[in-house]
Amino acid sequence: MTQLIIHGGKPLNGKIRIDGAKNAVLPIMASTILANDVFIINNVPKISDVNVLGEILKDFGSVITWTGNNQLTINNTNLHYAELDFEKIRKIRSSLMVVGPMLARFGKVRFIEPGGCKLGTRSIDTHLHAFEALGAKVAFDGERYEITADRLTGTRAVLDEISVTGTSNAVMASVLAQGTTEWHLMAAEPENINLMENLVLMGAKISGIGTHNLVIDGVEQLHEATLGVISDRIEAATYAVAAIVTKGDLLIDGYFRDHLDVVTQVFKQIGVKYDLPSDHEIHILPSDNLSAFKIRTDIYPGFPTDIQALFGALMTQCQGVSRIFETLYDARLSYLEGIKQMGGSVNILDPHRAEITGPTLLQGTQVRCPDIRGGAGLLLAALAASGETILNNIEAIERGYSDVENKLRVLGADIRRADS
Repeated sequence: MTQLIIHGGKPLNGKIRIDGAKNAVLPIMASTILANDVFIINNVPKISDVNVLGEILKDFGSVITWTGNNQLTINNTNLHYAELDFEKIRKIRSSLMVVGPMLARFGKVRFIEPGGCKLGTRSIDTHLHAFEALGAKVAFDGERYEITADRLTGTRAVLDEISVTGTSNAVMASVLAQGTTEWHLMAAEPENINLMENLVLMGAKISGIGTHNLVIDGVEQLHEATLGVISDRIEAATYAVAAIVTKGDLLIDGYFRDHLDVVTQVFKQIGVKYDLPSDHEIHILPSDNLSAFKIRTDIYPGFPTDIQALFGALMTQCQGVSRIFETLYDARLSYLEGIKQMGGSVNILDPHRAEITGPTLLQGTQVRCPDIRGGAGLLLAALAASGETILNNIEAIERGYSDVENKLRVLGADIRRADS
């Protein structure tokens, strides 16, 4: 088990460029199953989830190589059906993204409940109902799912909920379906838009991109294309908050204004000093006397659940009582136990709501990362804390953030890696 050892209180200064989005690259990689062809994907982050999904694709005959620093080439010219490796499926929830493309290409898929971060109840029913709407048959024996379809068929359907991953799977399953599919109540996150725009480059016919209603005309086959991954808005927000809590001076390239309006609005509301030099940059300046605030997570363009833990760390440095209402997951506040161990004044009201009173001079201690985003929240708290913090289970962070230790060190953080 690997640890990060952080001596906090060092301001982060300089400039950083944001990597490609974890939540975009994984469905894009999965979408290449839809064609026996060669795909180049640019702006790919070097994170462990990319490696795991790559191993899953290799089981189908994909040949995957890094052909540039952040460029991945996927050669599917010898693609074939294969049973999914359940041990790999258990490692990341995004393994679910291969189900829609496999069903569309091969007419069958068997899998188990995917793994990933333990954020509470995370049903896959939305995905299953979407496949059934397209004519597939779903069977479950208590452990594994088996989905079959001679040929998926276009339909008019409403997604059970505005699910980001459910939308991605439904769209990927529909692009090769026979006839026209009209979907309603679809997610319109930037990552969903990124996937759909790449599918169009591959030959898919999708209209309504960026809205909650889509019309997809099925095609016989997709073809090779050069694909691109958008900047990671979660990583951008992470480094912005890191600069704020350490009173740093940081220019972030890859902070796309249109993707982060709700986050920037909070910065403005609480008194953060910042500039927006361009539509893809933010310059965080040292700020004092920040005001308490409240957040309520919601679907895009509401406040992102993946950013909630970052702002939990920020709340410890704000004057007054701040409030969190996590509407999407019932175990996403678990990182707050770590904040409490560091001396944070935290009142967890129920699985969805908490109050944090500040400002607090956090004290370094030993804490454990519960998941990707909760781990990032604890990392930010450690950067703001006095003394030494030992952060355990950093493998959780590395599922969504590449080279975080070295990036922070370059910006001035006192941070090192050690084996426990």
